[in-house]
Amino acid sequence: MSRASSLARRRPPVTSSPGPADAAPSSFVELEVAIDRERRRGRGAQSNASGRYEIEARTAFDDGWRSLDELPPFKTTVAIDTARKVITRNDSPDISFDRSINPYRGCEHGCVYCFARPTHAYLGLSPGLDFESKLYAKPDAPALLEKELAADGYEPKMIAIGTNTDPYQPIERDRKIMRGILEVLERAAHPVGIVTKSALVTRDIDILSRMAKRNLVKVAISVTSLDPRLARTMEPRASTPMRRLEALRMLSEAGIPTTVMVAPVIPALNDCEIERILDAAAHAGVREANYVLLRLPLEVRDLFREWLMANYPDRYRHVFTLIRDMRNGRDYDSQWGTRMKGAGPMAWMIGRRFEVACEKLGLNKKRSKLTTEHFAKPERSGQQLSLF
Repeated sequence: MSRASSLARRRPPVTSSPGPADAAPSSFVELEVAIDRERRRGRGAQSNASGRYEIEARTAFDDGWRSLDELPPFKTTVAIDTARKVITRNDSPDISFDRSINPYRGCEHGCVYCFARPTHAYLGLSPGLDFESKLYAKPDAPALLEKELAADGYEPKMIAIGTNTDPYQPIERDRKIMRGILEVLERAAHPVGIVTKSALVTRDIDILSRMAKRNLVKVAISVTSLDPRLARTMEPRASTPMRRLEALRMLSEAGIPTTVMVAPVIPALNDCEIERILDAAAHAGVREANYVLLRLPLEVRDLFREWLMANYPDRYRHVFTLIRDMRNGRDYDSQWGTRMKGAGPMAWMIGRRFEVACEKLGLNKKRSKLTTEHFAKPERSGQQLSLF
């Protein structure tokens, strides 16, 4: 047993605004102690604090024997998620879909700003390093999906995939759960919208191109920055910006409707790249674009703050001042209608810059629409076939 002890403190509640933007974050003083760089090499988060539902918060503490050096690096582990259903429903009024699929829980891409990180707290795990190293796969997802599509009363409508965790994260290369899902959707002629940061999506061009001919699919790829250093620091295990642009080109040339997502837009960090990203995507054949402002719900706020202080300490005060200017004085505002785009003069300016750039490049002139007219309900397992 390691001599490294674990300090346990009663966890304070997560608040929406910790104080002035120039104040030293309490996370650096008390709980959110950064994990040694070698142990988290290739990861996005700096720390691994307990989830908000845990009674105690634990941090590694060197008791003087230098036994923290004995702790192993964070390695990716994959457990099986034995979900009974795979389609998740939502009634959010400010998003364009009411159902989605997540083949995986947690995401190895390690994007420090990922708004899905707090969901790992439901599992008793940390939204920090646990989120990007302790993953859950749903190998039964294709079979469960086919069963749900065949259920009595099911009404087809576009299914969104990749809106929470990335379906094409590195473990998909071997597990091929997403490809299995696409095979089910193609057989049922069911429409699907995909969002990813991975060039691995090009592996499935054969299926996607066939579905595109019947207006059954569209693919959005998020390009956060064209600066490879910033992208690698902020999204350590996602595809490089150039590979994402190449993926957009390949998809477009295959006749698959593509969208570039400038997401998230972070003031004073990557907002200066909006026009460049849109221009590069347009030259890759993209015809649609969208953007989302940085969202910092729950634990994401402190994780992003730690990352910013560790990598861009000179920009910390400015970034958070601008964030609060766009979030009604808070670090995050979850109100429907404004949570994606923000509010106030700075948010308005970002929106207008995006619209002007799209207009100049001819983007969003026409939105691709998916259809449900080809839907063929799968036959239920064990169902007796008709004689006629």
